[in-house]
Formats: sequence, C-alpha cells, structure tokens
Amino acid sequence: MPTELEELVEFLHHGNTQIRQLAIENLVGYSTAQPSIFKDGQLTPIKDLKLLVRDYAPIAKNALTILINLSTDNEILKSLSNDDAFIESLLSRITNPKEPTADLIAMLLANLVKSDDLVRRILTLNMGATPKVGLVSKGVMDRLMDCFVRGAEGGWNKGADFDYLAWVFADVAKHPEGRRYFVTKQAYDDVIPITKLIVFTEHKSDVRRKGVASTIKNVSFEIPSHPLLLSTSEVDILPYLLLPLAGAEEYPEDEMLLFPPSLQLLAPDKSRDKDPTIITTHLETLLILTTTRHGREIMRGCGVYPLIRECHLHIEDDDVRDGAERLVQVLMRDEENGEGGGFVKELEEDEDDKIVDVF
Repeated sequence: MPTELEELVEFLHHGNTQIRQLAIENLVGYSTAQPSIFKDGQLTPIKDLKLLVRDYAPIAKNALTILINLSTDNEILKSLSNDDAFIESLLSRITNPKEPTADLIAMLLANLVKSDDLVRRILTLNMGATPKVGLVSKGVMDRLMDCFVRGAEGGWNKGADFDYLAWVFADVAKHPEGRRYFVTKQAYDDVIPITKLIVFTEHKSDVRRKGVASTIKNVSFEIPSHPLLLSTSEVDILPYLLLPLAGAEEYPEDEMLLFPPSLQLLAPDKSRDKDPTIITTHLETLLILTTTRHGREIMRGCGVYPLIRECHLHIEDDDVRDGAERLVQVLMRDEENGEGGGFVKELEEDEDDKIVDVF
C-alpha cells in the first residue's frame, strides 16, 4: 500500500491544476530531505516535473526548484541533460524577456552543464532568431550571452538578473571548444565574447563576480590566445583583473605611472573585492598568463608587482597570500632560465563544483 508521500508524488500528473499545485508545494522540502522518492518508477516523478516546468507560473517555479535540488544526483542529471526537447524548452524560455522563471532556469542550467555532452550541444545548438525582442543570433551561446549582459539588474527581463548564467559560462570554458568560443569574434555582432564578461569583475553581485572570475580563469588556459587577451587593442584583460585587487593605497610616482590608465586615478574610497576566493581566482588567472615570456614582460611593464605586493600586505588570507607569492616569484625571477611557467602546471581549470541548491 503506497504511503501518503508516495501518493503525494502521484498527484504531480493529476488533471486538476489546484491539486497539482498543492502537491508540488508540499513536495519542495522533500527534494532535499528525501530525494529518493523522486526516483520511483524509473524516474516517473522526474518526467512529471519536466512537464510541470511548462505549467502555470506558481507550479513551474516549484517544479524548477525541485529539479535544481535534485540535479546533484548523477542519474537525475543524466535524465535531464540528455533530454533534448526539455533542454531546448529551457533555452527557449530563458531567452523570453517575459519569462517569470528565467532566474530559476539559469540556476538549473548551471547544474546541468556539469554534463560534458550538454556543454557540447549548447556550443553547437541553434535556435530561431527573434529580432522582434532583439535576439539576432541563432546560436544558443550568443543568446545566453546577450541575456546575461543585457539582463544585469533587470535590463532584459524585469523579473530576472541572469547572474547564474556566469556559472554556465565557467563550465563551458572548461572545454577547449568553449574556450575558443570566448576568444573568437562572433559574426553576428563582431565582438569577442570574453570582452562582454570582463566588465563584470567588479559587479555588485557576488554570484556574477564569482562566475565571471572562474570563466576568465578557465578561458586563460587557451595559451595561444594570451596575446589577444593581453593586447590593449583587443581584449585588454589586465585592468579588469587588477581592479578587484587594488585598494586605495598611494604608490610612488614611478610605480603608479606603470599602471594601466584605469588604475592610476582610483577613488580614495576604492576597496578590494571583499571575497578572498574571488581574489585568489584572479591571482591564479594572472599566474596562468605568465606562462609565456611575452605575458610576463607585459605584466612587469604594467606595474603588476607593486599591486600584488600591496594585495599581499593587506589581505590576511592564506590562499590569497600563497597566490600572490607564487605570482611574484614568477614575475621577479631571472629570465635566463627560459620560458618556465612551472607554477602554472599546478593549476587546473576551475571545476566550479558550484551546485545550486535553492531550498
């Protein structure tokens, strides 16, 4: 005889809207407390939840919340990420400027891209262009980038900020083809995608800053693209990595004149990023960019050393100080020993085991 909880799960596909809504409201808590109930009958409840994502907004929101919490399970993750129709439905909905569940969809996608196969599909998948709402490109990655950039602080969808798409981008950038996307000028707008993201390294949202920092770090493993990333006429990435590390300290004139222009006249109340994990990620990115002699020479000429020196002095965090010390060792060593870059080999792409759980 089925338990009351099992009966409640059965109501997920009930024909009466009010009964479905009542059932799913009461099941949200069980998605973290007792997730196994959603795996009964060869994942029948998961199949129901996929359909409920397209239901009325109150039901859809709870369905997405439950799926976000359950997508940490490998079996459920596979069921969700391998369902092309479900994925295309999510991608279509998130790019709709009137979609009330856009941020929840972004959170779910941030978990689903732990699937390598899904990342590859996102990178190659095209959808119909919708120029009436301003989405010209058919490419899914282009459309997600547009939503992320234009959607900051409700600029695309009044009910969404799309911050969690930053974690989607971070996982995409773990793949060689993903890194190449971010450093390749796109035909639809003639812009290199990574330049759209680096402007958010000092954004007020912790989620956005962290995801963007991890994306930049992963993209920096595309070593042949370092000249592009460092060029002041192309990506010009250094100022965006250094600004979060800079405080309001005064520097000797000879040091200050080395800094990029945007760091020479900082406000007296300028503060470093308050999250040491973000600073550590930026330090690791800078270290990766020292892989080539060209990169090291550019950093020395931009006054990276004095900025890192002050960062090391003012932040009492072991990871930050270790990252700063490793970077300084590379920048200050004798170039007669060759290209080097041994410290970089110790770093790995940012796995970002950032699993979203909203309950």
